[in-house]
Amino acid sequence: MSPKSGTPQKNLMLFSGRAHPELAEEVAKHLDVTITPQTLHNFANGEIFVRFQESVRGTDAFVLQSHTTPINEWVMEQLIMVDALKRASAKRITVIMPFYPYARQDKKHKGREPISARLIADLFKTAGADRIMTVDLHTAQIQGFFDGPVDHLLAQNVLAEHIKETYGNSDITVVSPDSGRVRLAEKWAQQLGDRPIAFIHKTRDPDKPNEAVANRVVGKVKDRLCVLVDDMIDTGGTIVKATEALLEEGASDVVIASTHGILSDPATERLSNCKAREVIITNTLPIPEDKRFPSMTVLSIAPLLARAIEAVFEDGSVTSLFDGSA
Repeated sequence: MSPKSGTPQKNLMLFSGRAHPELAEEVAKHLDVTITPQTLHNFANGEIFVRFQESVRGTDAFVLQSHTTPINEWVMEQLIMVDALKRASAKRITVIMPFYPYARQDKKHKGREPISARLIADLFKTAGADRIMTVDLHTAQIQGFFDGPVDHLLAQNVLAEHIKETYGNSDITVVSPDSGRVRLAEKWAQQLGDRPIAFIHKTRDPDKPNEAVANRVVGKVKDRLCVLVDDMIDTGGTIVKATEALLEEGASDVVIASTHGILSDPATERLSNCKAREVIITNTLPIPEDKRFPSMTVLSIAPLLARAIEAVFEDGSVTSLFDGSA
């Protein structure tokens, strides 16, 4: 508390789970802060313990965790961190989850199924989160699951700048891997300079996860560089089949651009052996060396997260970060 003004001093503190410490360190560097030291370990039976080594009373706390494999452990770890902060009297707690866990379970496809994306939001609210910050949700309506502000950041600007710098002079068609992502393709096409769009008509068996059949290409792709855009790559089956379909239709080349590189086996094998010129992803999730290959480019999401954290901390606007504009 300032003795002259009587106005309490705002204090930003950054906390990191153990899933992706490299990203947290990079964000901290952009913010010119240090990650708050903590004791964090597992007991013999797998239970997680956390204790922060500095006072957090009255602070604006930002808790960063990337929900990679093993996803349930990292979700639980972040929940426990939030609970510890709440009980230690942090003033405001913002949960940063660059990849929102269980986002694909956002509705019931059949009876007796859960809506796990809503459950995640409820768990973090119960733990004490005041705000959620995330990047490229699988479906935008997940924002409504959390009873509080949700900062839905877009990585499109990060990815599109790389595309423009590398392939800006090419005849580009932006391609959605299915009809459900056409709106995303339209935004990409506009940002890349009013390029034409196309999409892959595909079918999926709801009883067989991670399997899809690429049926036919809808749109002009012959003799064009196709930029195939999606929010995530899991096993790589959908995106690789879409690449094959585009090349069969006469595309001159294919570049894959996706925000979240989940890269469950056998994604690396599939992507490295497919004929795409480049596979571009961000580091919302850790990409270990054994998952990388020569045609993969990993772009950093840290500057975007740091800008959003600064905007939230200063009670400023983060609208430009929502719509992908600079």
